[in-house]
Amino acid sequence: MMQSIRKHAQPFVKEESLKVLIDRVGDAKYVLLGEASHGTSEFYTVRAELSKRLITEKGFRFIAVEGDWPSCYTLNRYVKGYSDAGVEAREALKDFNRWPAWMWANREILELAEWLRQYNEDQPDHAKVGFYGIDVYSLWESMSEIVKYLDTKDSADLELAKRAFECFEPFGRDEQSYGASASLFGEGCEDEVIALLRQLQDKWKDVHPQDQENALSAELNALAVKGAEAYYRTMIRHDAESWNVRDRHMVEALEKLMEFHGEAARTLVWEHNTHIGDARATDMADDGMVNVGQLLREKHGSDVYAIGFGTYQGTVIAGMAWGAQPEEMNVPPAIVNSWEELLHREGAEDKLLLFDKSENVLDETLIGHRAIGVVYHPERERGNYVPTIISKRYDAFIYIDETKALTPIYSFAAYVEM
Repeated sequence: MMQSIRKHAQPFVKEESLKVLIDRVGDAKYVLLGEASHGTSEFYTVRAELSKRLITEKGFRFIAVEGDWPSCYTLNRYVKGYSDAGVEAREALKDFNRWPAWMWANREILELAEWLRQYNEDQPDHAKVGFYGIDVYSLWESMSEIVKYLDTKDSADLELAKRAFECFEPFGRDEQSYGASASLFGEGCEDEVIALLRQLQDKWKDVHPQDQENALSAELNALAVKGAEAYYRTMIRHDAESWNVRDRHMVEALEKLMEFHGEAARTLVWEHNTHIGDARATDMADDGMVNVGQLLREKHGSDVYAIGFGTYQGTVIAGMAWGAQPEEMNVPPAIVNSWEELLHREGAEDKLLLFDKSENVLDETLIGHRAIGVVYHPERERGNYVPTIISKRYDAFIYIDETKALTPIYSFAAYVEM
């Protein structure tokens, strides 16, 4: 393995390496940009720089992220310069007010949002670059947004939306309560949600051009409610299916966005390595799990280019438990013989690895590859590694030897008060 790393690794020098990656991306329509944690500054800043280059040089049309549709759509409206979208990104980022808010309400995203806003000012409406969330966690927020949108229309769809909303009301915005009731007692809202989605599906195609994106938003909110309902209903079983529901939903939302942006659309997808790296090259496959990277590769083949990220040591923002106070934590040196430790052993500098699928670039051996989530316990470091065949999981890999925590723009207390 060390010989293979020595042969195929090159120094990661930002300007030069980004140009190499842009050339490698070629004509791919789906460029998947990973991260080894949700709280590391360099993962965000490098993705941002690469995204800017791909937008300006290759015409990529939107960024889709592992975030909620409603809060990301607020930011989308800001970067596109909607008349009622506020005058600075900091205000738009206030909509990221649910734990783990720091994932998107941070200085790194703020700087990207201001760049997108400035870039879009010189673009016609049809060419403005968007920013969207494709995750499933916004059940209640998405229902509220649907009702709010339909309330402005003279539409019978509003009653359908209100009926779906009323079905969820007895659970008091408690996802666990809903999941248990739906899974164990058959008292769910699946039929109401599916009926609502069918009613809103493709409505954007028939409305005035100036209202098309808002009509799309109503549909994507309905899709998020459908995905969330299925996710919480299956999560109660503690098996792989809830993970699969979530990743299949993200692919469905992504492809709806591609349809909206037209046949020539190209997208940048920002998600954790565990979502964008092909699950078939990890032990996830043994547990029956699929992910975004696998599903897109299976359907779109060479139109997909996936870039993984990793680090040897540094600091990160995370919480000790779900909903806990986020804090800056030390990321200890990677464990011996892990992917990150092998890269560090070869030399303590940043590296870029390019994987050519026509040859066996690296040994086809499962090697531990670090994955840090929003909940993190550095003292339990050994449990944070996903056995991986790196050269099959990604098309390229960016290794930053030492990294630092990203910078949230609001304190935890501020979110509690919002």
